[in-house]
Amino acid sequence: MNSDKTDPRLECSARHPSLRTAGIRSFFLFVNFFLIITALYQLKPASKSLFIETLGAVSLPYVMIGTALTMIVFITWYYKLVAQFSRVNIVMGACLIFSALLVIFRLLFNRPGTLVAFSFYIFVDILSVVLVEQFWSLTDSIYTTREGRSWYGFVGTGGLIGGVAGGGLSAALIKYTPLHTPDLLLTASGTILLIVLLTWLMARAGIFCEVDQVTQTQKAAGGNWRIFGHSRYLALIAAILLLAQFASPIVDYQFMNAVEAAYPDQEARTAFISMFFSVMGLVSVGVNLGITPLVHRYLGAIGGLLVQPLLMMVSSWGFLLNPTILFGSAAKISDRALSYSINRASKELLYVPMDSVLIYQAKAWIDMFGYRLFKVFGSLLILLFTRWLPVTLSIGQLSWFVVSICAVWIGLIAVLRLEYQMVCQNTETI
Repeated sequence: MNSDKTDPRLECSARHPSLRTAGIRSFFLFVNFFLIITALYQLKPASKSLFIETLGAVSLPYVMIGTALTMIVFITWYYKLVAQFSRVNIVMGACLIFSALLVIFRLLFNRPGTLVAFSFYIFVDILSVVLVEQFWSLTDSIYTTREGRSWYGFVGTGGLIGGVAGGGLSAALIKYTPLHTPDLLLTASGTILLIVLLTWLMARAGIFCEVDQVTQTQKAAGGNWRIFGHSRYLALIAAILLLAQFASPIVDYQFMNAVEAAYPDQEARTAFISMFFSVMGLVSVGVNLGITPLVHRYLGAIGGLLVQPLLMMVSSWGFLLNPTILFGSAAKISDRALSYSINRASKELLYVPMDSVLIYQAKAWIDMFGYRLFKVFGSLLILLFTRWLPVTLSIGQLSWFVVSICAVWIGLIAVLRLEYQMVCQNTETI
């Protein structure tokens, strides 16, 4: 009896049990994720527009490299912090720090300079990774595998709708109020404070009670690149995901240069980027709800994986022939909107036949280090062929690399198809 009273999980689950049903938990998490992405999509247009205003889009590869290297160091330290303290307290503490830093950055932008714009761009990327990682870390620990398969789609949709709301809100604030681009830092700071309040309420209600099996699995797992040497199937999944990150900086570089050329005024540029993110969120929602189920039903997970590289190849070819904001926007949407919708859902299906600990190890390495490393490679490729070689390429000609990456990407998916069939047969899941 004494041990039961001192068990934090039992104490947690005893509080407000009616609020801990899977549906109510999922509703709270839906709102939580909605607020997180709403805040991020107020900050992303501001960070990009302010960076272009101060340093120009041609300097983006340098800040991309700086972001990736800073992220590797920061995330390593962050995971050690998570291992020592309560995750709920870390979430609330991090949000309070981020909210305060946003106010400080707003004051610094009264006299903007190169260092402020460069630092703020990196700060927003770190904030984005931490808030989303914190959210899914807590979410993964309070769902069983069965509950996750039933409710993750609904919870994730909160983030997609948050992208629409955040982008639309930012555009409206810039267009129809006296607020200027740096003022979006304050509105985002306020949104993050709402996240703190909601997280506190959810913790008090016992919604963050952890599931034993998930906690044990996560504590037993750790990311290490060597695990890919023991599984051809995992290595192919990693290669496909990392190729997407290799192409992404090139697409973003082309898009931002096209935006800079089309919108030299800072406020007009911020409003366009904000509205673009809102449209991109709408595309993600539409694809997630309308196209993804049909593709998975008739073509399966492998068919879903093919959609993103095929559309990226077509839109990048269009940008090569006509490097305008229209094709730059199409390439950006095919990169990010599809990555957040059909590609993510298809990727998760690939993990279903695998051991849960192995999945966690693979995801940890890919998310923590692989993505950042390949974004550095993509950024270095841009600098090499636009700045450092005696004969350079134009912004439009960089599409040759995107088209080539997509071709290799599609080829690897064809190879993965055979491995996927074998894995499913071995585990009797098809």
